[in-house]
Amino acid sequence: MAETLILDAEAVHALAFAHRRGALRDRVRAILTIAHERGALVRVPVPVLAEVCRDPRRDAAVDRILNGRGIGVSDLTRPIAQRAGRLLARVKLSSAHAIDAFVVALALQFEQPVIATGDPVDMQRLAAPFRQVRVLSL
Repeated sequence: MAETLILDAEAVHALAFAHRRGALRDRVRAILTIAHERGALVRVPVPVLAEVCRDPRRDAAVDRILNGRGIGVSDLTRPIAQRAGRLLARVKLSSAHAIDAFVVALALQFEQPVIATGDPVDMQRLAAPFRQVRVLSL
């Protein structure tokens, strides 16, 4: 089975607003290129959009990357939301970290998930018991 690359808000932001992100933009593009070469699925959890979509003029940039690069948006389901809540409780994080928990909970739906994140500390903390989840720091 192919890997699945899960993008967090920092990764989406770096792609959408590439002109402002420099080295981070280059790193995310390289990761995305490798994912496509390996035949990986590339997904963004729908709650991540709450972090990056703030203004209709700026949202167009996010829409462009989601519509043109083979990146799918994964809906939040009840089981994913409940798993996210349990992940937060396990590591004693507040709901302020809910979107990170949604990212990890979505990743757990796949056999070989890789999370590309600007917040590796919290992601690694949430994903620690799950050996199949790899966290890739941007």
